[in-house]
Amino acid sequence: QVHLVESGGGSVKAGGSLRLSCAASGTPPSPYLIGWFRLAPGKEREGVAIIGSDGSTSDADSVKGRFTCYQDNAKNTLYLQMNSLEFDDTAMYYCAFSPWRWAALREILKVPANFDYWGQGTQVTVTS
Repeated sequence: QVHLVESGGGSVKAGGSLRLSCAASGTPPSPYLIGWFRLAPGKEREGVAIIGSDGSTSDADSVKGRFTCYQDNAKNTLYLQMNSLEFDDTAMYYCAFSPWRWAALREILKVPANFDYWGQGTQVTVTS
């Protein structure tokens, strides 16, 4: 049974940084996809960044140059380093896992339904 637990959310001033963590357990072996999605009030869930077991990555245009998604395989943990945070980054952030899918990561990122397993989420609030 796949189990994903996010942590690291909180309240931060605009321009600040946070690092989210996602501890994964019970995940099937490679190949796979794992990544971050977010849900803000009044908006649809959107992909933030995903990484494949082969190391390939895809980031949403809204976070390029500010967020970095990476994983520590030894710790079975996925991270999202968020820098230069903006008010629009305020959202619940979710970790998600999927067996490998044969499509461009950029297209997979656009469709949250591609992912079969989800964590409970961690809230990020950007303040003035």
